[in-house]
Amino acid sequence: MSELSTIHVATGQPYDVTVGHGAVSGLRAAVGDAARVAILHPKVLGDEATALAHQLDAEVTQIQLPRGEKAKTAKVLDACWKILAEDGFTRTDAVVGLGGGATTDLAGFVAATWLRGVRYVSVPTTLLAMVDAAVGGKTGINLKAGKNLVGAVWEPAAGLADLDFLTSLPTDDLRGGLAEMAKHGFIADPRTLELFEVDPQALLTPGSAALAEAVSRSMEVKAGVVAGDLRERTSAGAQVGRELLNYGHTLAHAIERREKYTMSHGYAVSIGAQFAALLSRNLGHADDAFVERHRAVFGSVGLPLTYDADAWDDLREPMNLDKKTRAGSLRFVLLDAVGSPFIAEAPHEVVLRDTYAELAG
Repeated sequence: MSELSTIHVATGQPYDVTVGHGAVSGLRAAVGDAARVAILHPKVLGDEATALAHQLDAEVTQIQLPRGEKAKTAKVLDACWKILAEDGFTRTDAVVGLGGGATTDLAGFVAATWLRGVRYVSVPTTLLAMVDAAVGGKTGINLKAGKNLVGAVWEPAAGLADLDFLTSLPTDDLRGGLAEMAKHGFIADPRTLELFEVDPQALLTPGSAALAEAVSRSMEVKAGVVAGDLRERTSAGAQVGRELLNYGHTLAHAIERREKYTMSHGYAVSIGAQFAALLSRNLGHADDAFVERHRAVFGSVGLPLTYDADAWDDLREPMNLDKKTRAGSLRFVLLDAVGSPFIAEAPHEVVLRDTYAELAG
């Protein structure tokens, strides 16, 4: 896909995400008339941050962040606030997040909290960030108790998903993004699943038409979901709002916590999706073919399908802090079939343990 395309996110404060090669050329327009712009980025993207700064007429402050989930801490957040204060950032200035999902989560939260909210532009540089963090406005940090427990919904003024960034992305990082894309396929888009099944190698090839199509389709799925339920109101039965995007995430977040956030979010989601498919079947909703299709789709691009057989007791307690939990009852987003979700309220503990044992094999 050589041409730029635009995905419109029709929330209460609508914005556009530009997708394609060269999308970052739109940064000047995205920051508007801000006199000062802070570009938050990991060290590895220092040159790219400098190149973006050269596009702008504004006074630019580059703030280097720790890499990955290490950026999403109260300590790092406080350090960013101090820099903005020292450099005199006002409500008419802007924050740009350049990096993967952890970077954009933190940068968005900085923007949401500085002076109760300033203009924010998301520039995701990984596949996972493009199809997950770049759309929807969720920002935040982690605590020892769990992932993303403190945060805000703060929509960007614009998103710039430049596919040129993917050309230097390690294959493992591509796989992490493909996990979220496969999830989007199962919850809402059969065509995405077809792309995995027809030519999975093409999805692992930056610059391929198949990958460009899958990225756009995945972002459109998320845009459609968040437009209908930005703040994730409680779902019930077959009436599933933004919580739909949490398919596979209940177990995934517990795994990430157990791994001290060293495992790719996408890898954890892949394992979590297998658990969700098995649980759907074990509760009498899905069939064996549905479970096997999960294994085939995620496995086709080399994603993990199982986890430590002895980990259940370590995983079960942090699942109680999952954001879908209500009044102490654990809730799961599950599927009867592709595109047919439902909420499982407080599944029996024996069923959960047995399902995990089956996953761990």
